[in-house]
Amino acid sequence: MSNDNIIEVVDLFRTYKLGKTNIRVLRGLNLEIKRGEWIGLLGASGSGKTTLLNLIGCLEKPDHGKIFYDGIDISNISEKRKTKLRRKKIGFVFQSYHLLPELNVLENIKLPAMINGVFGKASYKLAEELLVSVGLQDRLKHRPTELSGGEQQRAAIARALINDPEVILADEPTGNLDSKIGDEILEIFQHLHDDSSKTIIMVTHNKGVARRSDRVVEVIDGKI
Repeated sequence: MSNDNIIEVVDLFRTYKLGKTNIRVLRGLNLEIKRGEWIGLLGASGSGKTTLLNLIGCLEKPDHGKIFYDGIDISNISEKRKTKLRRKKIGFVFQSYHLLPELNVLENIKLPAMINGVFGKASYKLAEELLVSVGLQDRLKHRPTELSGGEQQRAAIARALINDPEVILADEPTGNLDSKIGDEILEIFQHLHDDSSKTIIMVTHNKGVARRSDRVVEVIDGKI
């Protein structure tokens, strides 16, 4: 594995069972991602792009093939090591936000830091600083249901950043938003990329959104 690569995917296969039918989603996919690169994973619904993102994020296990993170094969590591990797190295941003409705915005953002062993004033300060950086300083005590879609996604980005991950995995981060708000979210990703050199892997079906990245990688029928 090249020292420039933070992630390398080798001959990846993934099949799902739907009743008695096997649905082959990934079919020997290969991909290299450089440290600090912003990748746009472009593809139609069902092409395999979200499955690839989930496998890189250790949310699923491949049927065959390997995934290397910083030169370490993570495709068959224990659940405990997967959890540690996700907690310390990877931040997730989902299309549907996945904020906990019973917690306010500040509490949602603090939660991953607390899971990572940061409590009290330290977690509060981290969360507040991140919410200010994404323009939500006036929404700290609001519940997710009191926020617009764009505000919820800003909160989700802040949550993804709370443990200072090396890699951000974003699955259709603008998919539920209109074009104006979507552009504002992409500007946040642009600042992350330019100012902190985060590696960003962003799934989208929108060519215009994909073109904001450094490199567009198209997934068709489970292959690059």
